[in-house]
Formats: sequence, structure tokens, C-alpha cells
Amino acid sequence: MNRHDVDWFGYWPAAPTPFQEDGSLDVPGIKELMELYLSQGVHGVLVNGSTGEWFSQSAEERRSLAEVARVAIGGKIPLVVGVTAYTPAEAISFAKHAAEIGADGVLATPPPYVHPTPDEIVAFYAEVSEATDLPFMVYNWPRGVAVDMAGHPDLMKRLAALPNVAAIKDSTGDWNRMVNTIEEVANEVRVFGSLTHRKGLALMMGLGGDGAIDGGGIGAPFAVQFFDAVRAGNVELAQYWVDRYQSISQRMVSPDYSGLFASPISQLKAAMYLLGHPAGPVRAPLQPVNDRERLTALSEILSSASLRVIPGRLEELVSGGEK
Repeated sequence: MNRHDVDWFGYWPAAPTPFQEDGSLDVPGIKELMELYLSQGVHGVLVNGSTGEWFSQSAEERRSLAEVARVAIGGKIPLVVGVTAYTPAEAISFAKHAAEIGADGVLATPPPYVHPTPDEIVAFYAEVSEATDLPFMVYNWPRGVAVDMAGHPDLMKRLAALPNVAAIKDSTGDWNRMVNTIEEVANEVRVFGSLTHRKGLALMMGLGGDGAIDGGGIGAPFAVQFFDAVRAGNVELAQYWVDRYQSISQRMVSPDYSGLFASPISQLKAAMYLLGHPAGPVRAPLQPVNDRERLTALSEILSSASLRVIPGRLEELVSGGEK
């Protein structure tokens, strides 16, 4: 399997997981969120990734969420399911479930906390990726797993050569390392990374790269248009849309993917609530954003980008919860 076996391209939200106020899974909210993404014209969706708070869900909840999302998406765009886990056996169980429900692919980081060596990483991905026939997306997420696979010589090449690997999501905080990943493997597999800026545009027009998987998708009104322009080869139009995207992104997220106002998922869910997007509260150990100064700054960033902040939502968050 290689990059030509999938048409994975463009702007994909890494979907947050909507929870109810009591902490339970919000099934109607999941459906509504998937319908929002379809209406925005995104090019694919990832569920149960880092933004989806997989780490605070039970195995049953992760499977339920994937099932609801699969029905809601209905095959209209690619749906990739995150199967990250601490052991190959657990990741394989989630991958097999994703195959059973008709997902279009699966994704995993190396096992968190373990800090595996390159040989152990290759062995892990070989075992998990070959457990099903689904296209597999390798996820480099050093902020979450304490290993930057892009920093090990030839490791990305070794992973790209695995039979079922069709894509790599390289979320290293070191942009030059991501460029190296594209240079090394973009001819073999799809590469998603930090490409939603003018440097990324120049990179895609020259060296390669396929898209970005972005937490929550609040930049969809701009990033979808950006990648559509990239695919059409319209550089001037792409520059216009990516500059609008950056008017949000660069003011909310640092280059290492940390949030500038709170934990990135807490910050994202607050921003989505301000916009009326279904996301719900975070689960512990994450904490909600209810500080007026930080919420006001978030609201101003969104408004300055011509995104509509719903009146009264900021006060609801300040007062301690969604209403």
C-alpha cells in the first residue's frame, strides 16, 4: 500500500469528543459535529485522536464514538479512527473494530509513556498496521509521547515501507524535521503536517506534502478553501486563504502545538463553544477555561477573523459551565 491507494488530502479536523455536562458521551453532539464538518466541506475527519481525549475514554466509549461518527459521515469523506494505546494488543482491538464498522483508515502514535527505541517503534507499527487491511496513518506526536520519530535518521523511511502504511501525520514541533519527513517519504506515502501557512504552501508547490489535521476544525472556513486552491494550483488564492487561517492559528497555538491560553484541548473546546460548535466540556484531568481575561482574548481573536461568536456564551463559561 502507498500514497496512490488513498486520496487523503487537504484539511481534516481532529474531532474533539462531545461530552455531556455529567461527563457522559454526547451521542447527539457527535452526530451534530460530524454534520457540521460535512457542511464545511472538510476533506476528511479523524476521531479518537489526541484532540478526541481518547485517554479519558473507556474502550466501550471509543468504540461507540467511532460507530456514531461512521454512520454520520456515511462514506462522504474519509473517516480515520485513532487506535493509540499502550500495547499492540489493545491498539489492534480498536483497529479491528474500526475495520468492522467500515472506517476508511486507522491512526496511532507510538505507545505513550513507554519512550520506545526506533526498532521497538517499527515493531509496534508493523504488528498493529498489519492486523487489518485498512490503510494506516503513522502519527508522530512528540508533545504527547516524548519521542520525536522525525529526529531519528531513516525511521520515517522504515515506517513508510511497512505494507499497510499509507500516510504519516508528522506533528513534530520542529518544522525543519517535518520538511525532512516530506523530502524522505512524500513520494511513497501521504504526509500531513504543519502546512497551513505560506511556507507550507511553498513546500507543497515544490517538494510535496498533502494536508493538515487540525484540532477541532475552527479554521475550516479558511483552510478548506486554502487546500482547494492548492489542489487547483492557484497560488494567489491559496495565499489569501492561508493568511486568513493564520489570523486565528498563530494567535492561539504555538509551534510545538501548545495552547497560548490554556491546555490546547481546553482552549479549543472553549473556542468552539463560543462559536456554537458542538464540543461539550473537557474531561478530567483537563480543566475548563473559565477565566474572563483569557476567554475575552479568545473571543476577540475569533471575532477579528470574522467568525461569529454567539452573544452570552462567554458569560456562560465564566459563570462555570455551558448552559
